[in-house]
Amino acid sequence: MAVETKEVKWKRLPLSSNYAIAYAVKDVDVDVVSAYPITPQTTVVEKISEFIANGELDAEMIHVESEHSALSAAVGASATGARAFTATASQGLELMHEILHIASGLRMPVVMSVATRALSAPISIWNDYSDLMNARDASWVTLIAGSAQEAYDSIIQAYRIAESPEVMLPVIVAYDGYIMSHTYEPVLVPEDNTVVREFAPKNFNRFRLDVDRPMTFGTIADPKWYYEFKYQQVVAMRNAYKKVKEVDEEYREVFGRGYGVIETCCLEDADIVLLTYGGIYGTFKEAIEKLRENGKKVGVARLRLWRPFPAEDIVKTLGGAKLVVVADRAISYGARISGPVALEVMSTFYGDPDAPMIMSVIVGIGQRTVTENTVAEIVDYSFRVLERGKAPRETLYWGVRGVSYE
Repeated sequence: MAVETKEVKWKRLPLSSNYAIAYAVKDVDVDVVSAYPITPQTTVVEKISEFIANGELDAEMIHVESEHSALSAAVGASATGARAFTATASQGLELMHEILHIASGLRMPVVMSVATRALSAPISIWNDYSDLMNARDASWVTLIAGSAQEAYDSIIQAYRIAESPEVMLPVIVAYDGYIMSHTYEPVLVPEDNTVVREFAPKNFNRFRLDVDRPMTFGTIADPKWYYEFKYQQVVAMRNAYKKVKEVDEEYREVFGRGYGVIETCCLEDADIVLLTYGGIYGTFKEAIEKLRENGKKVGVARLRLWRPFPAEDIVKTLGGAKLVVVADRAISYGARISGPVALEVMSTFYGDPDAPMIMSVIVGIGQRTVTENTVAEIVDYSFRVLERGKAPRETLYWGVRGVSYE
């Protein structure tokens, strides 16, 4: 859908990523918000509650008894044609897991923010991406933001993507718990949110529960038809890949900001490229820029689109490197290569005779500190790998006490 480019007047606000999400929900005119508190997402829905109480957002806030109910209520609201939103993190996302599949299987364009957090046990309230990676096969389009500004922009884009007739799938916008959710940054929001609502108008021309036109959702599908329904989700995910890029480009035209599906830095002549995701990209980027000042031919990239996996763009962006080092922030237990994104990158290049070597590294589990020195150590090891001409066949667990790699 083409949107006329116009001059947008901005106000600059100090916002955490949680608050940036709440402002985007207000500006995109959500109808129903269902919520249950869990650290570190709670301030998202607290701020939305303030907007509703102050009359800044005309929406229904549903306080439920669990995250399972929060997503269930959002699905029910979406089924009536309402624009629905919820938010969660960590164990809350796990409690929702059954309903994740119901939302996507019913083709409900719900949008949910996830402030990523490590999973219990043992109990951890700190950051990693274990929760999000557990949802990778739930047929939710998934964006991973790298700043509060991007979190704001991605929520608005998410509704355009989710409600597109060729997609009609729910969308997650994820970002680092605490590292981003509770860190304040300058964020530009429009003085007049009319421009946002014009960019992402509500889609009322979809199947929905209507007493005047009764229909049934989610009935039993026997073996003669179930496979076809699931294949429709496969096709919708393929369509979503194109739609994410299309919507982002239109957003850039209207608002002057866009992110694509992969962000890059210093790739022009890089022999080694580090690929990561989320707020940690800033640390990686600072480290790489310093290393390049010392003559190291190294670059860095950030994965923004996780589902559907942007295979074509991965090949185009990383294919020229000699070694790609994927720094994951979650563990796929029991796999020889246990980095979820590393597995996808390896699958993407499978069978390509010109493919770069690929190395899997796990960092930051349970918010284990990752500094510029950490990145420099990984780069030094990577250059030794490049000299040997053979990448390790197993994942490296960087930063674990008592484990070192020579």
